Amino acid sequence: MDNERIQRRFESVFSKKVRAGKRRTYFFDVRKTKGEDYYLTLTESTKKFNGEGYERHKIFLYKEDFNRFVSCLEEVVDHIKTELMPDYDYDEYTRRHEEFEERRRLEELNGGTALEPAHVTEKVEDQDEEEVPSKLESEDDMSW
Repeated sequence: MDNERIQRRFESVFSKKVRAGKRRTYFFDVRKTKGEDYYLTLTESTKKFNGEGYERHKIFLYKEDFNRFVSCLEEVVDHIKTELMPDYDYDEYTRRHEEFEERRRLEELNGGTALEPAHVTEKVEDQDEEEVPSKLESEDDMSW
């Protein structure tokens, strides 16, 4: 097979990316088969601790499994949210991620200089130390 044909075979026709902290990213890619069919690849990409490259894990999900996969995923997540950890604030990670992305955007605009948006510094200053779980003390530990 020539390189162009190989590249076309693995090319995504639709893609979404979810950043999860500094080291982990999830990719949802729709790909096309030779038979004009579509499937989904879910990829977790984690930056190696030594900084040399990435570790990747992939799941291939085909159309005949979409409904059962989504149904089971929803059931498992709902069980955790309602039965195992009903009092946990699941929106906490969304807020922390938005704050993290805002800091990254400001750093890029300021040539790498870390600047905190006012609302981020206010939230951190207003919180009691006991309210912040030790698991979330660094952005490396963020997962959502």
